[in-house]
Amino acid sequence: TMKEPEVILVDKNDRQIGTAGKMEAHHKGLLHRAVSVFIVNSRGEWILQKRAHDKYHSNGLWTNTCCTHPNPGETVEDSAKRRLMEEMGIKCDLTKLFTFIYREKLDRELTEHELDHVFLGITDNLPVINTQEVEEWEAVSYNDLHDDIRKNPSDYTFWFREIYERVHENILKLRQG
Repeated sequence: TMKEPEVILVDKNDRQIGTAGKMEAHHKGLLHRAVSVFIVNSRGEWILQKRAHDKYHSNGLWTNTCCTHPNPGETVEDSAKRRLMEEMGIKCDLTKLFTFIYREKLDRELTEHELDHVFLGITDNLPVINTQEVEEWEAVSYNDLHDDIRKNPSDYTFWFREIYERVHENILKLRQG
C-alpha cells in the first residue's frame, strides 16, 4: 500500500514541531502548514477551480486556483509552484501575500486546521487541468465572484470564502504599487 503523504505540523508562529500523516492530521485537527495559490489574468479575472468529486473533503466546490500541503523538507514556495503545475498545468512567478490560521469542521469527521501561506500569480497561461484533482475551471471577474459568493456561499470552499476579500485588497494594493 502507498504510505499516505505527510504534512508538516507547526505551532502558531509556523515553527515546525513534527510531521503527521495527512488523514491523521485532519482527523485530530492538528495545526499544519498549507499553501493556497490565487492566479489572476491580465484582465483581472480570477482563475477558479472546481474540486473533483472524489476529493476527500470539500469535493465539488469552487475554490482558488490550487491548494496543497508542503512535503516535509519542501519550502512553501516550491510546494505552491509544484502543485500549481500538478493540478492546473500553470507555471508562473508567485508572490507571497500573507499567512492566516483557520480551523473548520468538515464533513466525514474531519477538521481542517491550517496555517496557510497565500500566494498570488499573474499570468495569461491557460490551465491544463489534472482531471483527477480538478473537475473544471473558470475565469471570473472579482465583482461577479463577490456577487455569487453572497448568493451561493455553499458552492465555495470555507477557506476561500474566508480570505478572498483580503486577497482582493492585496491585489489592489499591488496594482497601486
